[in-house]
Order: sequence, then structure tokens, then C-alpha cells
Amino acid sequence: MCNLAQDNFKWFGEGFSGFPKRLPEDCIEYIIHIINPTLSPNQTRAHLLSLQKASSLLQKKLLKDYIWQRDPFALSLVHEEGQWLLRGCTNYGDSIADEWLIVYLLRELSMQFSDAWIRVYDTDGEFLLIEAANALPKWLNPEVAENRVWIHDAKLLVLPLSNPSKPQPLTLKESLAAISGSPSTFQHLRAVEAEAFRRLMPYPGAITQNQHYATVPIPRKLAAILHASPRYVAPAVESFYLRDPIALRSLQPKDAKRLRFPPEDFVNVSVCFTRILFAQLRSQEWAPPGIWSEALASLSEAAGNGGAVEKVEIGIKLAAGFEMLIKDNKNADKQAVREIELLLEDIESGNEALPTDQEIAMWSAREDDEKWLDINFEDFEKELAGKGANSSDTPKSGEANEEQNRGFGDKAAQENLRKMVERFEAFLNDDDAGIEGAEGLDDMDFDNDDPEDDDAVDDSDEEEEIEFDEAEFARMMREMMGMPSEDDKVTLIDEARALARAEELGSDEEEELNDGDEIRKVMERIEAELNESGALDLDITPRKIVASKGAVKGKGKRRAVELVQEYEGESEDDGEVDIDFNLAKNLLESLKGQGGLAGPAGNLMGLMGVQFPPDEDDRVTVVNDRVER
Repeated sequence: MCNLAQDNFKWFGEGFSGFPKRLPEDCIEYIIHIINPTLSPNQTRAHLLSLQKASSLLQKKLLKDYIWQRDPFALSLVHEEGQWLLRGCTNYGDSIADEWLIVYLLRELSMQFSDAWIRVYDTDGEFLLIEAANALPKWLNPEVAENRVWIHDAKLLVLPLSNPSKPQPLTLKESLAAISGSPSTFQHLRAVEAEAFRRLMPYPGAITQNQHYATVPIPRKLAAILHASPRYVAPAVESFYLRDPIALRSLQPKDAKRLRFPPEDFVNVSVCFTRILFAQLRSQEWAPPGIWSEALASLSEAAGNGGAVEKVEIGIKLAAGFEMLIKDNKNADKQAVREIELLLEDIESGNEALPTDQEIAMWSAREDDEKWLDINFEDFEKELAGKGANSSDTPKSGEANEEQNRGFGDKAAQENLRKMVERFEAFLNDDDAGIEGAEGLDDMDFDNDDPEDDDAVDDSDEEEEIEFDEAEFARMMREMMGMPSEDDKVTLIDEARALARAEELGSDEEEELNDGDEIRKVMERIEAELNESGALDLDITPRKIVASKGAVKGKGKRRAVELVQEYEGESEDDGEVDIDFNLAKNLLESLKGQGGLAGPAGNLMGLMGVQFPPDEDDRVTVVNDRVER
């Protein structure tokens, strides 16, 4: 059963009421209250016990040999906050059919007990309202829906807002007080009820339709176990379906005699599955190891055709699933495992004899068609188009029955798909729904559980429009990239050029332009700005190369001066100075890696107004501090 977190403890001081309670995944919880002012607490308790007994009788009547995916439907009598009530929680795993079967049982019980008020919810919350989302009134949104939805006298009732102008969430205590004080205030929204209970229409017939019988070869010992209780198939299939390397080790013990369900002495038995269990077992690709592989090969050879081989594979998988179920220590506390262990002890001790072939032949045999597993994509497309499987052509009389049974799945699946298509078409035809999404939102359409959200909503009302300052964004990006701003760059270029001209002039002209202190201050400022931007460490301009290699004589010195002049000449023509060559090179390589597609480097340069031509060659080299192809 589900393990629910308690929410009535205090660990961090007075006033702490516990962490919010959350259901585990794939769980449904249900609570039944008896609201009758004329009953004393003891009488209420006795009434709940009668309801619990009625639940058991209803299950015996409708669920004979029903196989639950994980946990069964069960009601426990509990005493909470001074009240007696019935509570239950079921882990339905992958079987949504189990969840809706529980809803059906609860609705049936509500018809038998007119003073019973039933709440049911799952991991997603009020899933009945989710099912009826297309018919909900505007005010009934997730912010206020909790504790407002009840099943009473086979009806779905909703407690309306006490103050529509200020919608607020509702506590369970407040909801129960409303039931006790003024039950007439609850609304019976028929459109919502029809949508919420739509999946219950096939019941109780859907209970047997969910089963699937298949005749498969299994070990005689396993046949005895399943004959004692068919429901053991569910945990065994799940053990095989969720197998891991540790569980698989149990299939290959050092001594084969240690196997509890050895792959030997096979007999053909009609095994009852649910459709989802059979599909899980059938869909698994598995290469059995050791003696399991030998058994599969031997049985397959005897079976002959393909359909029989598939049944052999299912039988081997089922036996392996039971072996892993029993051997895995994490399953030791499961009720099904304890019961299987007791049956095995009786068989292995000789207290219980294995069934003979004559006895097995007298067991009920049933073989169901597997066409529900097949998908006819032509019919599937017709259903998507809103047409029935037989709408396009009229079948011939001899083919009528066969054509009637064709489809991509069972009737429930077709009906669900048809409903989905209808809702999607309704959404597309909704003139009020635009590109921006739903219109006409009110305050309760925003998640404002956090008080800070209220301030955010108020601020959003005051702010009409947020402007984008492109120049400011470019300035911030240059700072992040270690590049000087436009103003600083212009100043730096002007001062650098002035210093260069001063160096080329004679000593007399140099004194006329600036004295030695001013030149030194300019040089220190340039060096500081270059260090701040990181350009000084990464710059590989000709001037820096010459300076780093010390004094150069003769032709080498003249060539170095020519390189510097050539570099500065290009900079003057372009009106820009290459502050960080490595940065530009990295950006080019990033753009090259995009292959002409959109990417971070291209987007960044585009925002700064820089456009690059397409890359025509993969080879990029640096010669004399220039990028050449």
C-alpha cells in the first residue's frame, strides 16, 4: 500500500505543522466520511464498518479473480482529528484501468449509503476535474478546486465559492463544515459530471474486458501456484518487466537445483493476465541465459510455427519472472511473496502434490484473440480525421462482422481518441484563444501562493512596456567580453596616435607637444587600460612582438619598423584598433563551427551590428599577424 507522509508533527519549533503531504507516483487516495448529525461517534463508526463490509461484498461480486496491477482497493477504518472515517490508497502502477475501477466502486458505494461523502484524488490532484476540464466553469481552477469536489449519492457535487470576488482555497475542515451545515449549497454541475464520469460508462462490463487469457507452457510447479491464485501473475510480470542485473543473477545459480521454478516439466496452462500485463510481457526483448535458453530452444523446436513460439517465449518469461520475484530480497515483505513461499514449502515437503496431466486437462481453458494488440494505421488515421473505422467504404455482407471488429485497439481506446480529437478541434475553433494563449485571465489564473507573487502581479499592472536599449546592451556586452567602451576606445586611440607621432618627431618638436611627464602619464594610462581589458597579455601585434624580442639591428630593425607602420596604417584606414586579436580569432572559429546556422557567436555579433561573410575555406592561418585563407 501507499506510504503517506504524516503532516501533524512538529520538528522545527512551535507552530510547524509538517511538510505538505504529497502522494507517491501512480497512486490514488480515497476518503469516505459519514455526515449525519443524528449519529453519535460510536454510531458513525458502526456505520462505517457496515460500509466497509459492503465494499468487500461488492468486490466479491464484481472482481472475482480480478488482477490488480500492484495494490488492491481497500478501505481502512481510521480516527483522525476527532472523527471516524474510511481511508485507502492504491498504487495502480501503469494500469489506469485500476484507477477508474476504484472510482466506479466508490460511486457504487455512494448509492448504497446516502450519508456517505467521498473524496478521491491522485498524484495530479483533482483528476476528476482534469478529466472534465473542457466543461469546467471559469472560477473552478486548480487554485481553488482542492477539497471542493465530492461524490455523494452517485453524483459529482462541487462546493461553490463563498465570495466570488475574492476566490480563496478551501481547507478540508471548511469543506466538511459546509457539508454538515448547508449541504444544499453544493452544486450538481451535470456537464462536469458527464465529462468526469465518462470513463465509467463501460463498467461493469469493462472489468472482464480488461482481462486476457493465453495458453502458454510453464513449469508444473508454477502451474500449481497460479491455479491456487491467478493474481500472483501481476508481481511476477512486474519483476520481469523491471528486472536489473542483480535480479538476473538469481536465474543462474551455481547449482541449478537451487532454482525454485526450474525450466523443466512444462505443461500447457491457460493463464489469466490483464491486458497491460500481457502487453508488458509480450513486448520485452530478452535473451534467456543458460538452462533457460536451452529450455526455450527445446520448446520452440517442438512448437514449430511462429505463433506457438511466441507463446513459448511468454511462458519462459513468466517462469523467470516468478524466480526473480521469489529470490529478490526487496520483495520479501510482499504479501504475495509470503503466500507463494508457503505454497512452495507445502509442495517441496510433499504435503501438497503437484497436479497431474489429467487434472490440468480438467482446468478451464480459454484462449483470447490478440488482435487488440495490433494497430491498423488506416483506421487510426480515420479516427484522427473524425471518421469511424467503417465510414469510408461499406463492407460486403460476408465481411461485415470482420470489418466491424477491425480497428487500432479496443472500443475504449477509440472512444478516448475520438474525444481527444473533438476537444482539439474545439480549441482550434475557439475564437477567444489567440497566438498569445488564453485571454481574459483573472487573478486566480496566476499562481500566487507566494506573497512575493502578489507584489509581482501588482508591479506588472503598473509597467506598461519594457524598452530595450540597444546601445546600453552593446556597452554591457563589450564590458563582459573585456573590450573597452566606444568612448574609452576613441580616447585610447587618439592618445596612442599622439604618442606615436611624438616618438617619430625630433626632441625639439617633442618638447613642443608634451613634456616628459605628460608622455609618461599617457603611457601609464594606456598600459593600465590595456591590462584592465586583458588586451595587453593577449596582444600579438607587430609592435609588441618587436618590443618583446628586444633591440633589433640593421635590416631586422628596419623591417620591424615597416611592420609597425603597416599595421598602424591599416588601423587608421579602418578607424579601429585590434584590442584583442585572440578574442576575434575565437569568435571567428565559433562562427565557423556554426556551419552557417544560427548560434551564440552569430547572434551575439548580430546584436552588435557586425555581419560576417560566409566561410569559403576550412583552412585559417595567421601570417604576419593577419588572418589569411
